[in-house]
Amino acid sequence: MDPLHITEFGSERYLEKVQQSQAQTQTNAAQGQQGVSTLLQSPFILPIRESGATNSDVAAKSNEQKRPEKKGFSSWRSRFTKPTSVPPSSGHEQLERRFSLPESTAKQPLPFDHLFAALPNELQVEIIASLPLSDVLNLRLASKSLHALVSLNEVPITRYHLDHHVPAYAKRLYPVPQGRSLNFHYLCGIWHRLHVAAKLSHLMCQLIIREQLLLNTEEKRKQYAPQTERMRRRLIPILFTVFHFFETYRKLHLQYMAEHDGVGLSKTPYTVNPIEAEIMSMYDDRTLLRVHEAFPLVIWAFCRRLRPPSYVGRVERSLRGYLKERPPDEVHVAVLCLGGMREVLRLWEVKGYNARRAAVDAWYESMLQEQPVEPEPKKRRGMLGLKRKKSSFNMGKTSGHAHEAHHGTNDMSVSRGKQPDSLVFHTSLAAGMPMAALSKDESRLLAPDLPVLQRIWLVTAEAMILDRKIVERPAHIHRNAQVFTDLISESGIDEEDQWLYGTTAPESVRPNLDAIEEDPYE
Repeated sequence: MDPLHITEFGSERYLEKVQQSQAQTQTNAAQGQQGVSTLLQSPFILPIRESGATNSDVAAKSNEQKRPEKKGFSSWRSRFTKPTSVPPSSGHEQLERRFSLPESTAKQPLPFDHLFAALPNELQVEIIASLPLSDVLNLRLASKSLHALVSLNEVPITRYHLDHHVPAYAKRLYPVPQGRSLNFHYLCGIWHRLHVAAKLSHLMCQLIIREQLLLNTEEKRKQYAPQTERMRRRLIPILFTVFHFFETYRKLHLQYMAEHDGVGLSKTPYTVNPIEAEIMSMYDDRTLLRVHEAFPLVIWAFCRRLRPPSYVGRVERSLRGYLKERPPDEVHVAVLCLGGMREVLRLWEVKGYNARRAAVDAWYESMLQEQPVEPEPKKRRGMLGLKRKKSSFNMGKTSGHAHEAHHGTNDMSVSRGKQPDSLVFHTSLAAGMPMAALSKDESRLLAPDLPVLQRIWLVTAEAMILDRKIVERPAHIHRNAQVFTDLISESGIDEEDQWLYGTTAPESVRPNLDAIEEDPYE
């Protein structure tokens, strides 16, 4: 071969290699620029590391502070470990790692309690007033500052709840007291009565469905659920008015006995019970007529609850274990007139007839009978009566120390903040719940003068209805089946809500159905 040809052939191969290397370099540069541009334009970068470690990783690890290791351990590790080759890192990965670092300048949001404490007092009170009443009362347990904030702003909080949550019929029966500012005792008293009325309404509906309508299966009860809800909503104002009637009756009865030197209504001739007439004069015509029509249903439900579950004879009741008969009428009247609807609810919720019957007897005995005084136990003496007695000097010394300890305890309690003017121990709620238990002297005074069960409310209410000409004749008053029809009818719901609640029935009036356990069929 010609040497010149060989030279030309070698130069051509050399030029081809140079051109290939330049093209490869341009391609790599273009790919690097494209990757960098893509990296800079991406709004969210998720760093993905390669399988092998890079020089930057090794450098970063070497810059971190390491725990000092013992020399023996490091020398042994160096003998058995082999150095690994570290590939060089690319600029693309360095940019990726730099852009993926979190920002240290991000601000942490402030917690809610700090934001709430930074608000003015007026805004804090508005926020607290919009909470449910139970949350407002529980908020006083959080801290002393919140307790003071809630206690010192009872008036705006109470006014907000009266305007937005308390139904109109409750404010008509319990108007704002004249000459006194609004407080939590007035508001919680109304809610206590509403809660008792709502729970009794639910329990009465369950009893009526089971005993009167004989809807014993779950499918039938679901089909009858809309009628049950309408009945429950209509019974709440009626039972609330009955609560007011028995509460006011007991108070006026005590005043009547005090004004007449202990001479009650049983020894006074009358055609219309004066105490009942005074109470019913507080009710408007519509309320008086509705409560009069449903009052026999309320008495029936309470008496039915205190009877054995079976209507059959003594043999079956003895086999089932229902040995006691129903309480006498005097006990029913005492529970209604002395204990009120709150005591009716407490006895209603007792599970099992025998336990409920025992609870009725225990309550009646505790109200009227004195508890026997237990005799003092005899002191044990030493063997043969030779035990040494304590001297009067030591006894007096001991009593003196006890007296000093008692005063010391009082001083400690005063030093801990239990002063008479403390907001914690002397709030408006310290006055107690409505219709609290009577003393035994008052119970013994009123018990012989209580009316007959069959004449409570009915005679006086019917006479006043006819006297006011609410209906023309007694036959126009709805009874029995007509009362059931009125309670479950769909007509007049909106108009009744406007009259009873002011606008519509608020959800806060509904009872907590999860807390009401339905009794099994006994």
